[in-house]
Amino acid sequence: MKNFFPKLSLNKKLALLAFILGLIAIFAGNPYRGSSVTLDTKELSLIVDKTVDHVSAEELADWIIQGKSDFKLLDLRTEKEFNEYHIPSAELVPLAELNQYPLLRNEKIVLYSEGGIHSAQAWMLLRANGYKAVYMLFGGLEEWADKILFPKLAQNATPEQTTAFEKMKEVSKFFGGSPQVGGATEEVSSKKPMPKLEMPTGGSAPTAGKKKKKEGC
Repeated sequence: MKNFFPKLSLNKKLALLAFILGLIAIFAGNPYRGSSVTLDTKELSLIVDKTVDHVSAEELADWIIQGKSDFKLLDLRTEKEFNEYHIPSAELVPLAELNQYPLLRNEKIVLYSEGGIHSAQAWMLLRANGYKAVYMLFGGLEEWADKILFPKLAQNATPEQTTAFEKMKEVSKFFGGSPQVGGATEEVSSKKPMPKLEMPTGGSAPTAGKKKKKEGC
């Protein structure tokens, strides 16, 4: 499931989102029962196609490091998962409770789940109900673990990759992560314990990478 949603084509993403909404309505009940919503499919297609509905892990890390407070970060996983680890400043909002959660329609909202399916569900529901500034964390918590907590430098890394890794090392340490060197194919994030739950104090604030051009959703 890792990065499953981001790698889908536009048509497949839209089809999957429609399917997900159908399942929600049929089996879980519509959290907005009694309300009518309108979806602008053309606008939705443009948003998804241009991937402006995403925030990268590096970008989110930079916002947190800078102490930005102009966004709300929502963790859509279970309470148990949230208590085991969550991204600093995140608020626990299980998907089923999203419609009761106090959100302002004019505030910036960043959603994340383990991969991308639940955040895609939540994104669609919020957009359908008039929340315009809603974003998903690209790749979810898995991407956060790979890029921020456990960045990895391959043994045969290029000088450019080494330079980028040195920058991300400081970001990783800021968030309590463990940068890795060597072993190009090992899935580090699945074997390393997540950092302790505490807001980083950091000392000198590192700078996360600039927002890169998105590849897919």
